[in-house]
Amino acid sequence: MDDSDSDHIDYNDPACFSRLFGPGLPVPTYQSPAAVRKQARERSQTIHDTSTALRDVVIRHEDTIQKRWMKKSRQQRLKILLECWPGMAAIHRPDFDAFRKENGQLRNGGTRYRDHYLWPYINQEDLCKPKNILLLLNARARHHASAFAAADITAIRLGMTSTAIVPIYLNEYVMILNGATDVDSYGKVINWDDHEDAFDWMHTQKQFLPGEGLLVLEIQERILKFLLAFCKAVLRDIPVEALKSDTYQIQPEPHLKTEIETNGFDSLAVMAAEAPYRLPARIDFARIDLLLEAKVSAAKDHIWALREDPDYFANRVNDIKDHRQEMLKDTKGNIHPALRPGRQNILGARVVGNLIVEAYSELEIFAELHRQGKELRLLHEKYASQLSPSKDLPKELLGHILTFRYFLTQAAKGPLSQLLHNVSASPPLRRLFARQPPPDATTSKIAIMSVNESKRTAVEGRLLWLLNTLWENGRTLFLAGMPLILDELQRFLEAEPEAANLVSSRIAEMISNASIISQCLSQLDQFQPWARSFENAEEDQLDEIQQKFAVWAKPLGNIIHGLQEQYLLPVADLASTSQKRFFYPVEKRRTKDTVEALRQAEENLDRFWQAADKIVDSRCKHLEGTAARALFSGNRVLQRTPEWVPQTSTETPADKKVGPVETVDSVEELSKPLSTLYFGSTSGQRISQEPKPKTKTKTKGLPSSDQTAPLTTSLPIEASEPAPTIAVDPRSLKVFRTLFFNPGVTSSPGEIPWQDFVHAMTSTGLFAAEKLYGSAWQFQRLGSKSQTRIQFHQPHPRGKIPFTNARRMGRRLTRVFGWVGDMFVAKGE
Repeated sequence: MDDSDSDHIDYNDPACFSRLFGPGLPVPTYQSPAAVRKQARERSQTIHDTSTALRDVVIRHEDTIQKRWMKKSRQQRLKILLECWPGMAAIHRPDFDAFRKENGQLRNGGTRYRDHYLWPYINQEDLCKPKNILLLLNARARHHASAFAAADITAIRLGMTSTAIVPIYLNEYVMILNGATDVDSYGKVINWDDHEDAFDWMHTQKQFLPGEGLLVLEIQERILKFLLAFCKAVLRDIPVEALKSDTYQIQPEPHLKTEIETNGFDSLAVMAAEAPYRLPARIDFARIDLLLEAKVSAAKDHIWALREDPDYFANRVNDIKDHRQEMLKDTKGNIHPALRPGRQNILGARVVGNLIVEAYSELEIFAELHRQGKELRLLHEKYASQLSPSKDLPKELLGHILTFRYFLTQAAKGPLSQLLHNVSASPPLRRLFARQPPPDATTSKIAIMSVNESKRTAVEGRLLWLLNTLWENGRTLFLAGMPLILDELQRFLEAEPEAANLVSSRIAEMISNASIISQCLSQLDQFQPWARSFENAEEDQLDEIQQKFAVWAKPLGNIIHGLQEQYLLPVADLASTSQKRFFYPVEKRRTKDTVEALRQAEENLDRFWQAADKIVDSRCKHLEGTAARALFSGNRVLQRTPEWVPQTSTETPADKKVGPVETVDSVEELSKPLSTLYFGSTSGQRISQEPKPKTKTKTKGLPSSDQTAPLTTSLPIEASEPAPTIAVDPRSLKVFRTLFFNPGVTSSPGEIPWQDFVHAMTSTGLFAAEKLYGSAWQFQRLGSKSQTRIQFHQPHPRGKIPFTNARRMGRRLTRVFGWVGDMFVAKGE
């Protein structure tokens, strides 16, 4: 439609929607201003009267209600719920279930499941759990309805975007809900001409369109009536007229145990599940900052481990290879051409490309998001005293929020794209997919199709539908929103062991990355009432924001385009895990053979990175302006195994029976500078550390280069002050002795049950644990101004940390917090 057509539209006619937005959309019902005002006044009065009565009951009997409800069986709870809300939806998020049943199609005649869309959190499955209805009762009874207005309209997003719910239409009016705390102003309908700010309130969505406002009032009215009926049902032995009489004194507000008080750790899934029943949270910029800071730290440690630990490197190479779509057989049962003899270096080059690009991209993306998140936290602190729901956000703060929001949505495409290319080939799900035969043997383009659909279980079908919704990034994800889909996916994985076993550790990491981004977006959505206007405000600044993104993304684009397979063919063989090239028996007692195996694996790893870094440097323009370049310019050193030196001291005959021992107590005593890095080097120069005395070691005939020091150059670690001791229980001490394994102290390192690791970290009294989505857990340092956080991935699917993983986790704890094995002692010592 052109501009001339719009001049002839009657915007007071609901049918104009068809001309504005195209045919097929339902035409809203028109109501007159008088009818809307009458309905709003009646509902507002009912809300006021019901909430007053509810509050009078709760301030006297909440503790009794909590104790009685907790003691009831599920059947007893269900009976009360259905008595108070006949026909209550049966399952969690009934709106989502209804959307799937109706195939997500736009509706001209409404939906059969209107209640499911209007009250998605009122359902038997969730409210039969002990805490949820008690949280809902506490929040709604002790706070004015206006505190929930923005959250209530946000809760029906799926119904609104899918047009299952269509608000009535009334143009040139606005309804006041936000900030209105008395019965006369709450739900007041104002014509644009009757108040100088009315149009602005509507345009910026600080207040509500009349149709949206009526929906909010309808939602709140029924919830409050339901909660009052619930109180009467639980307290049925007390006469109704006595419930709020002076016979019962007003009591202090009771306390419901939090997740950390119950289980010893917080859970993002539990927090998300309980959020609809609590007072809407306020935005927590500090949480965004710290969440992203922990992810940046993890991304750096991942890059470090790839260079330092041959076993970690080999496992990651094999994991990437196992999830490549070349591993799928085609529809005729043939293997991919890249797997045939003589062509495997092609697949190896693709795997190496994945390895390097994924590691660097993850660091670049989350480092930039963390930088912006930190700026936002500081800006919010700067303007906090000036913020008012009746005023616009300061332009500087709004601009940063909109930029951050855009970067988050772009960043989310990374893990979603990874899911697209990895899920079908993941070992647990590979049998459900096949490749189309490639048009030629050299192409890297692969077409995937589903197979064996009739043999899928219900769990497999549900899991793949959720994953497919994420990676398609299409209409369904737009309508439902990424936070909802990720919440549903995490809930499904926790509820269905079969589904959890179908998700490999690599896929779980991708889900974790997406959930961190989603959590940041969810936090921004809580910045009400301004959050409702972010989409419209972003359109006004989109060109400027996109230009900022393009400038930032240019170095990342250089990395992606510079590391295509044809450039990495020369290093593919160096990354091959065949012939025990990276065999790294770090768990074994130190003998001459063991030490030589460790050193050989480390040398093979150094040789790969020496060659790979030359390609990265030449193809990716020295990584200038990137977080990776900053990382490699630091003072970190690689820990390397010292040479085997037989004992030379005077020995007794008994000593000689023991055999040769090392002259050092631990494999970690020698370190190597980043002498094989070429980033930013020119004319034969290389990045180096501050000059330090070097220990001469043998090179074992390795080829030398004018640009590098010998691969086995080692540096002594400088002495430091004795570390403070931390007293822990025997269960935790066993964990820490494995994390900081010393072959001279612990003879047989073993696996660590994940729950023992969580217990060990929290039992020190220094950390609070939080389970994120996917496989990620976050540990926040307590009693520290910086509140440093560190993230680890729970092993999947066995739930036990192999020793090699535990050793890497110990190294990370050493780098971040300075922890060493000698710090931990048994309580009482």
